[in-house]
Amino acid sequence: MLQLVLTAPRSGSGKTTAACALLAALTARGLTPCAFKSGPDYIDPMFHRAVLGVESHNLDLFFSAPQTARTLYARHAAGHGAAVVEGAMGYYDGLGGVTDTASAWQLADTLDLPALLVVRPKGASLTLAAELRGLTAFRTPHHIAGILLNDCTQGLCALLKPMLEKETGLPVVGCLPPLPEAAIESRHLGLKTAAEIDDLQHKIQLLSDAAQQTIDWPLLHILFDRPAPAAVPCTVPPPRVRLAVARDAAFCFTYAETLEALRENGAELCFFSPLADTALPDNIGGLYLPGGYPELYAAQLAANAPLRAAVKSAVQGGLPTVAECGGFLYLGRTLQDADGTPHPMAGVLPGQGFKVGRLVRFGYARLTARADSMLFRAGETLPVHEFHHWDSTENGDAFTAAKANGRQWACGFANASLYAGFPHLYWAGTPLPKRFAAAAEHYIKEIS
Repeated sequence: MLQLVLTAPRSGSGKTTAACALLAALTARGLTPCAFKSGPDYIDPMFHRAVLGVESHNLDLFFSAPQTARTLYARHAAGHGAAVVEGAMGYYDGLGGVTDTASAWQLADTLDLPALLVVRPKGASLTLAAELRGLTAFRTPHHIAGILLNDCTQGLCALLKPMLEKETGLPVVGCLPPLPEAAIESRHLGLKTAAEIDDLQHKIQLLSDAAQQTIDWPLLHILFDRPAPAAVPCTVPPPRVRLAVARDAAFCFTYAETLEALRENGAELCFFSPLADTALPDNIGGLYLPGGYPELYAAQLAANAPLRAAVKSAVQGGLPTVAECGGFLYLGRTLQDADGTPHPMAGVLPGQGFKVGRLVRFGYARLTARADSMLFRAGETLPVHEFHHWDSTENGDAFTAAKANGRQWACGFANASLYAGFPHLYWAGTPLPKRFAAAAEHYIKEIS
């Protein structure tokens, strides 16, 4: 089975483009690949899904114990002919930017997978070899098994390949040529989502065609073939309770593992759109409002007054509810759009969402509960992640969030039926899915 961690010396090297090219080409070659993302990113897995038509999964060693990551990888890689794990940032960049904790390297080491280094050779040639030698000397074992030159013509690849192989000892498996017509647009939280790119499938086909021609596939298999992981048994019980899950262009940041963990704890997931639906799904015992881009759709969300009223009534009536980041902003009183114009939201919480224009409290943190609530027990600490350019006038004080550098702040609202705050939660391998499903079952029994 072909298995690799796709990584790079730094952000901006084109890892996601290379991942899409590899996944599409592997699919065309009949290998039925699967995909994973190292780190907390929601957007890159959307592109993996657009290529494959099946879920991509996050593997994060800040969120999860090593054995949880190994289990998730084995469970979702088994039965496939190839697995591509896309790294985040630079290969060794981890927690706080100053450690290798939760880096792509640590994940490669934990899963014992070889790494394919995506290198954009602009502005350097022999110096590039020096940089690559530094990468291989920095940690032992380094796990780097090959180089893929990105945004590189075949002529330049032919020039650089013998030199790089001689100077670094790393084989060059080929290149991906410059393809401006396959470029993917970005905005304030990174790449635009896959669903927003009208001609994405055309771009994927261009990438696949190029990869078929410019990658040395026999060499790739020699370097990255590994024994397939054994299947991990997973049983999903019959559903005992229905959970409403917001899913549309405004609310699209969900981890596949979170949804799977909810199903494994007896939940039937009922997807709905706060942009388009005028009522919540019937007979639900809980509501999950994930993150996304509500700020870009604030006017449309405000215009859907029936749904806003239904959400307010349900949450105030004790419906077990989880609202992360964008979902938290939706529960507030108002939300500014990208132009700074405020729009009414659900009005469950007192805060007003406003544009900051930069990342706020960005990155990993640990969240400690100050009291018992639906999802947390007093004193319990769980890893979280924040990633937002908007803030709220009222962020709550049910939790203390702390970064590795010692910075702390109060945040979040929580009670017997609610979790709401900017921190994104990662549910796999935690008690959260069981607690949320149990609260939803209890709610249904109470109103019956």
